[in-house]
Amino acid sequence: PQFPQCGFSARAVEALSQIGRPFAYVNILENQDIRATLPQIANWPTFPQLWINGELIGGSDIMLEMFQTGELKTLVEQYSPAPEA
Repeated sequence: PQFPQCGFSARAVEALSQIGRPFAYVNILENQDIRATLPQIANWPTFPQLWINGELIGGSDIMLEMFQTGELKTLVEQYSPAPEA
């Protein structure tokens, strides 16, 4: 996403973008079914939510903390292919 409307989502996108690996996203403002259902499935009430390899990692605060320590980069690189040269 180029311009997330939510500040928390914008920071999450910036962190993931700095890692330099491709990632998928869903605009929950455009998909109300996912917005309503995902918190129930995940047992996590807020957005954004970071999922890696089918596992909920956490929300914005957890993701940014992991980014600052380098743990997020390690985790993303473990499951995401390197960009083609």
